[in-house]
Amino acid sequence: MRVAGRAEDSEIVVVPHTHWDREWYLPFQRFRLRLVSLLDGVIDGMEADPRWHFTLDGQMAAVDDYLEIRPERRERLAALVREGRLAVGPWQILHDEFLCSGENIVRNLELGLRRAEELGAAMMVGYLPDQFGHCAQTPQILRLAGIEHACVWRGVPDRVRTRAFAWEAPDGTAIRTQYLPEGGYGNAASMFEEFEDGASLLPGRVAGFAETMGRWYPGGGPLLAMYGADHTAPAADLADRVASAGLAMRLDTLAGYFAGETPSVDGLPHVRGELRSHARANILPGVLSARVRLKQLMGRAERLVERYAEPLTALWYSGDAQRFLDLAWRRLIEVSCHDSVTGCGSDETAEQVAARMAEAEQLGRAVCDLVTAERAGTVPLGSHLVFNPTPAPRTGLVTLDIPCEGEPGLVTGDGRPVPVQTLDIAPTVLDDAVHPASELPILLERVYGRVLFGQEIRDWAVSRADRTLTFHVTSRAEVPFDIGEVREALRDADGDWRVRIVADPRRTVAALVDVPALGLTAVQPAAPAGSTEGPVKAEGHVLDNGLLRAEVRDDGTLQLRTPSGHVVEGVGRVVDGGDLGDSYNYAPPAEDRIVGDPVTVDVRPVWNGPLVAALDIVRTYRWPASGDVARDARSETEEDVTVSTRAELRAGEPFLRLHVTFDNRCDDHRVRLHLSLPRQAGSSFAEGQFAIVERGPTAEGGFGERPVPTFPASGFVAAGGLAVLLEHVTEYEVLGGREMALTLLRSIGYLSRDRNAYRDQPAGPQLPTPRAQCRGERTVGLAIMPYSGEAPGTDVLQAAETYRHDLLTAVGYGRAATPLPAPRAGLSITGDGVAMTSLRLRDGWTETRMVAQCAHPTTAVLRGDLTEATRVDLRGRPGIPLDVHDGTATLALRPWEIATVRFRTS
Repeated sequence: MRVAGRAEDSEIVVVPHTHWDREWYLPFQRFRLRLVSLLDGVIDGMEADPRWHFTLDGQMAAVDDYLEIRPERRERLAALVREGRLAVGPWQILHDEFLCSGENIVRNLELGLRRAEELGAAMMVGYLPDQFGHCAQTPQILRLAGIEHACVWRGVPDRVRTRAFAWEAPDGTAIRTQYLPEGGYGNAASMFEEFEDGASLLPGRVAGFAETMGRWYPGGGPLLAMYGADHTAPAADLADRVASAGLAMRLDTLAGYFAGETPSVDGLPHVRGELRSHARANILPGVLSARVRLKQLMGRAERLVERYAEPLTALWYSGDAQRFLDLAWRRLIEVSCHDSVTGCGSDETAEQVAARMAEAEQLGRAVCDLVTAERAGTVPLGSHLVFNPTPAPRTGLVTLDIPCEGEPGLVTGDGRPVPVQTLDIAPTVLDDAVHPASELPILLERVYGRVLFGQEIRDWAVSRADRTLTFHVTSRAEVPFDIGEVREALRDADGDWRVRIVADPRRTVAALVDVPALGLTAVQPAAPAGSTEGPVKAEGHVLDNGLLRAEVRDDGTLQLRTPSGHVVEGVGRVVDGGDLGDSYNYAPPAEDRIVGDPVTVDVRPVWNGPLVAALDIVRTYRWPASGDVARDARSETEEDVTVSTRAELRAGEPFLRLHVTFDNRCDDHRVRLHLSLPRQAGSSFAEGQFAIVERGPTAEGGFGERPVPTFPASGFVAAGGLAVLLEHVTEYEVLGGREMALTLLRSIGYLSRDRNAYRDQPAGPQLPTPRAQCRGERTVGLAIMPYSGEAPGTDVLQAAETYRHDLLTAVGYGRAATPLPAPRAGLSITGDGVAMTSLRLRDGWTETRMVAQCAHPTTAVLRGDLTEATRVDLRGRPGIPLDVHDGTATLALRPWEIATVRFRTS
């Protein structure tokens, strides 16, 4: 018999699956133990019954984690994949789309497809069952990888009233998207529960399912029944139950279901951009600010690997570091998981996630060290090598330690003087003490090789006449050294001896260096070319660099003023409020106490220019010590908290750098940095994953979750003429159109609370997470930039690129006689609104990815001794060759288009 409903005579396709959180309320290894048991049973059951089909959650991580324990089962698992009964991929892991970079999303898909194809076949469906909303460019990313269907649950807006819609990326790419209504990825989880009293309830349940789901299928077609739940396996006799039901039902994989679906979007309702609606399911926006340290670690690690380690290796390294880079990317992809980087797991899970993020950063830094060490060996000892990670020529500030007795001087390899400013003068006498001769052998044990007090011994002297032993140390010494000679010189010493450790004169300086696009510049000490003149100065409570003026007000906030007369008041107010929510949802107490006024304010000078000037703004507050759940209020007990904000202006930068530091000694609260906007803002603009997304002042509600208008931003957020440049994904909110608030910290004590004022349903177990209170010192860096117009332009995009990607330095260690090389360019990528997101070696080519971060067509221009260039898709498959003339290739781009180009150079 067939099931009648509003989708008359529709077949029901039952997709057995499991949703597998790699780590969540339990850490990874404890969940993996369950995974191994589950997949053992699934594989045995599928081999015993050819009717069985199974979909492994769209992520290869579960397969890899399983095969690491059961390598002997690889061929058995692969055989099921080749038969089409076990669907794996296309992702390596089910990521959070807002808390990792766009490049991380691409590499996730790239790795998952490759690993799945190694087993036999990848499920070519953009299955995204449990992400907490979806970023705007996902349709374009999927299509560029050859995937024609998406399948989602959370974030779909209320206006979608059918099971399929056309999801459109900002560039216009549209992909047919299946919505999972009425329960998401578990909409048929209860259909095949055990029969009661020996009687089968299956026909009634199936009829109810068909009636409910039929409303979403106005045009008919097979009904998709997702039979699975978190960390569970289907009933062992599922195939028998389906067969005995006598209904129009069949078991299949998700890939099998979509094989019968057209990829056409004709006639479907269109939804453009990101999916962050609360209308139909919780999107749990509090994960954006839970355990902020994880977001900081993620941003730093991604940036180091994407924009430093890979480009350096591709352009400037003669060896092979690919295995290290692959391992770094495995770690970055793993921690992008929607229950990992989000911080909504147990304390144990968060610790392991942080460790993997640190490991990815360490791998990226190790590769940078490897490449810069090779290049630094070609420049003389005492010089410095400077790398520009941006694809345009750059003049930027670097901090260097240089040997000099008086005013410092620096020069480039082509003879140009480099402006410098002394930041600090190192002590020359590191130690000076008298010891009995009997202690001298013990003191000499402090010498490690030739290193003493963190520097290398370049010279030593023994004076028996006045019983003095003197070591002269320097940052790096070329002359030989033998500790045995020192011991011999002190043989038979008696009496008291004076031991002195004297360092060469050295200064820490800020140097303003010109560096070619993705290129290298070397600088070395030279006679000073006269006093350095620069535009930056600090006078009293005022900083000025000619492009921006910042004045500290009595309450510790800042006034910003541009040369054109734009004035911004009230920048940098620190506001503390209560939070009795959890890692998923912020929820203030009913009786909240908001603390925004400091008790004291002190302004302290740091540097006065001429290249960099800074002030420390030190404010003290009294914050409530904790939350009081019983009273639904904040505690009466208070803690004294000192918040130090370093405000810094650099030469040539149209933005003010801020570093906010405080020791969090309180629980159950949220700390935000408030910025007054120069004019009324009707919307905000946030740079994220390959796009700048415009958002209104509110969020769409409709489900059992408060639609709070807090949103994520990655590179920057801008509204009302003020842009905030960011180091990592940050939660923000525009308040009343005249103020922006950025979350610096959210302290909470539970993974999920069963009673959360901003969410009806629990989001997970009510598990205490005391370390999610984030006690201890916290530092957040960002920059503030006024801009003209309603939407931010190329100037803000370029400023964010500069702010996030400091110049990288390495100390030269070649022979002193080695000539200083002239600056060398790597690759230039220019174009109005064109942003580079990656540059790497791949399959014998150099590959770069870029995106048009603008609402108008533009042209990307690549320069750098190119001999051939070809556009490729995200899987590396070649497309249209590009014309190359005089080492230059051009590429026309649609607004918001992502483009990948492979090239070779002479």
